[in-house]
Amino acid sequence: MIARILKETIKKRLFSGKAIILIGPRQVGKTTLIRSIVADRPEPTVWLNGDNQETRDLLANVNTARWRRIIGDAKILVIDEAQRISDVGIKLKLVTDQIPEVQLIASGSSAFEMANQINEPLTGRKWEYKLYPLYFGELETEHGFVQENQLLEQRLIYGYYPEVVTRVPDEREILSNIADSYLFRDVYSWGNIRKPEKLTALIQSLAYQVGREVSYNQLSKTVGLDNETVENYIQLLERAYIIYRLPPLSRNLRKELKTKRKIYFYDNGIRNAVISQFQPLANRQDIGALWENFLLAERLKYLSYYRLYSNRFFWRTADQQEIDYVEERDGTMWAAEFKWNPKKQVRFSDTFLRAYPEHQLSIVNRDNYFDFIAPKATK
Repeated sequence: MIARILKETIKKRLFSGKAIILIGPRQVGKTTLIRSIVADRPEPTVWLNGDNQETRDLLANVNTARWRRIIGDAKILVIDEAQRISDVGIKLKLVTDQIPEVQLIASGSSAFEMANQINEPLTGRKWEYKLYPLYFGELETEHGFVQENQLLEQRLIYGYYPEVVTRVPDEREILSNIADSYLFRDVYSWGNIRKPEKLTALIQSLAYQVGREVSYNQLSKTVGLDNETVENYIQLLERAYIIYRLPPLSRNLRKELKTKRKIYFYDNGIRNAVISQFQPLANRQDIGALWENFLLAERLKYLSYYRLYSNRFFWRTADQQEIDYVEERDGTMWAAEFKWNPKKQVRFSDTFLRAYPEHQLSIVNRDNYFDFIAPKATK
């Protein structure tokens, strides 16, 4: 099994008096990670799966006495896919408050459902972590830098879902199954989508616009939906961990963009699957979009796993001055330009440099990308 960075982080939090909440998209290895953590412990464990109707029936009217009967002599209680259980936040609170000697671990695949149900009841009672598809740094540790670097083109095309990484050459079939049978199925269910073909068209439009500023008005015309519905669908896709939005940095200059946003996919493989484009890089016109999406997704994982709290933006002005990525952390603006070609010349905007004097600049290309997405100093 490929070692996940979060494993050691979570192990240090066990039996600290709070629930462990692990969220992230389906098929990224949440269950496997929890099983690995539990396997290293001597305490007996009770495992419940919210996807099973029997579990949902068992917990329908659960109270403290029922919980004690269910848990028995176990010291660890795991509830997988907890968002499927009604009023799960209140039910988890019963365990953390009334049976504090038991370590509660719960996982969920829907940011929307989990947040709605657990945030208020478990305020101050939980450690929450996000698990993403495999991370470059994890595979570098597994394979060594030389091998993982040699697989860069593979990762740009097929992404980092665990089964995709471990079951070559079945990547296309696996990605299609993950998208159709898990990710999009959940979105259709949560959103009560009446015209799934419209949502599919929206996802495809977003895939083609990676790295570009997105206009909801233009999207609505393209897919035949009103602006409000487009906004709602994009929120659903975010909550399913398929896409995320990158806002513009707008602070010091009147001409900085304020309302535009860019939309990226959490995984290159899913992005390519929705538009059925798996051809080699040499035959593609979208290498810039693939490169940008890859770098931002891996940087997001790095920041999340190492608990580096930052604000993330792109920067552009009305007169077309722009920077691909700006990260605000500890009072400094970390600005980066992404170029696949190491020989590509880059000049940072003097307007940006004057407006944000506390800055650090970097050009990220395929000769140095690993320093951006997996800095060794952090490990």
